[in-house]
Order: sequence, then C-alpha cells, then structure tokens
Amino acid sequence: MLNWISTNLPTIAILLVLVGVLTAIVMNMIKNKRAGKSSCSCGCEGCANRGSCHGN
Repeated sequence: MLNWISTNLPTIAILLVLVGVLTAIVMNMIKNKRAGKSSCSCGCEGCANRGSCHGN
C-alpha cells in the first residue's frame, strides 16, 4: 500500500490541487448567489434583458 502511494504521489498531489481549486470556485459561486450577484460577473446595467434575468 505504501509503495502504491509513493509511486502515485504526483498524481495524488495534482488531484488534491484540482479538488481544492474546484471547491474554491464552487464556494465563490455560492457566496455570490447568496449575495444576489450575477453569475456572469459582468454587471447588468447595460443589458437589455436585465429585468427578465434578475428581476431588477
């Protein structure tokens, strides 16, 4: 078992980094959703459909 872990350590490290990045992205999306921010993050001031998207 220890031999398998040491053989695959670079793959495991990359996997953990990717999971961490994905978790950070999802948490940021949840935080923005709770704050009422747009998912496109570009602002809706000039958008013609802003009333239908966000009810503003």
